[in-house]
Amino acid sequence: MAVRPTPHHTISRVVAQTLEIYDRDARRFLTRWGKPQYKRPLLLGEWLTLLPKRAVLLDLGCGGGQDSRYLKTMGHRVVGLDRTMPLLQFAKERAPSVPLILADMRVLPVRAGSLDGIWAAASLMHLPKAAATDVLVQLRRRLRPRGLLAASVTYGTRSGILQRGWMPGRYFARWRKSELASSLRRAGWKIVALRVVSNQERKGRWINVIARREG
Repeated sequence: MAVRPTPHHTISRVVAQTLEIYDRDARRFLTRWGKPQYKRPLLLGEWLTLLPKRAVLLDLGCGGGQDSRYLKTMGHRVVGLDRTMPLLQFAKERAPSVPLILADMRVLPVRAGSLDGIWAAASLMHLPKAAATDVLVQLRRRLRPRGLLAASVTYGTRSGILQRGWMPGRYFARWRKSELASSLRRAGWKIVALRVVSNQERKGRWINVIARREG
């Protein structure tokens, strides 16, 4: 299925609004996602079994750095990337040995073919689908052959700005399985696993995916 392009100014507006919410409410975000107790996401554990030892990894949208810190303790060489400075400052305090980059995932300051894996937990969902598909193309280019992407996105049919609930004002793209699979394939990925999960690390229904760069 073809993805209908979203006008650039519309993409920029909803992404900018979402980033403003994270900047403004970073402390509130960290009350949930900056706790000392860490529970490894099930998808992350599955992804790790497929990676080589001492893999070079990118934590895309690393937030407070909990996953980055865990990956570092597992012996991997990990870099965290996020667009929200208060979250990166918190991550630096909690994981001072993890290199961190302040950057927009739509313009990745990462050399092509330099990574073994990319971890994108609940980050791509904040981009409209056309922009997310463009980023999936970029991510594939940053990986070495046989490199692996693991990502989680919100499941559903109605994308838009969150009007109420926890940290309203953020944009969420909601994907169907067939829709995400189509975008991944058009971006050049081979799907290893793709499933809908409910109420695991986060409330609600999500799509967990692992995909490989072939050749």
